[in-house]
Amino acid sequence: MPPLETATRELRQILASDYRAPEWRWNVRRRLSEVKEALSSPLFGTQDAWLAARARLSNRDRIQLQGRVTALGTGVLDRLDTDTIVHEVKRLLGDLERYVQRQHDLVYDSVSLELGGSE
Repeated sequence: MPPLETATRELRQILASDYRAPEWRWNVRRRLSEVKEALSSPLFGTQDAWLAARARLSNRDRIQLQGRVTALGTGVLDRLDTDTIVHEVKRLLGDLERYVQRQHDLVYDSVSLELGGSE
C-alpha cells in the first residue's frame, strides 16, 4: 500500500481510539506528521501534455493539504477541545481520500492512453 494511503489509514485508526487516553493527542500528532511526510512528494508526475493541467492542479492540492496538516499538527497538543480536533481531522481525512482517488484516476488515464484507450 502506498505511504499516503497507509498514513491515512493509521490516522483514521488512531482518531477512532479512545481520545481520553493520555497519549491520544501525541499519537494523532505523530500520525499527522506521517501524513505530511507522505505528502512531501507528488504521487503522480506526467509527461503527457493532456494530463499536465490535472497534474499541476493535483500538485497544488497536495501543497494545500500539506499546509492543513501542518496547521492541525501544531494545534493538536495545545487545543483543549477534543471534539474540534476530531472534526477537523475527519474533514482532512475526507480531503486526503479524494486526493488519493484523483491520483489513481490520473494513473489510470495515463495507462489507458498508453494502451490505446477504450475506443
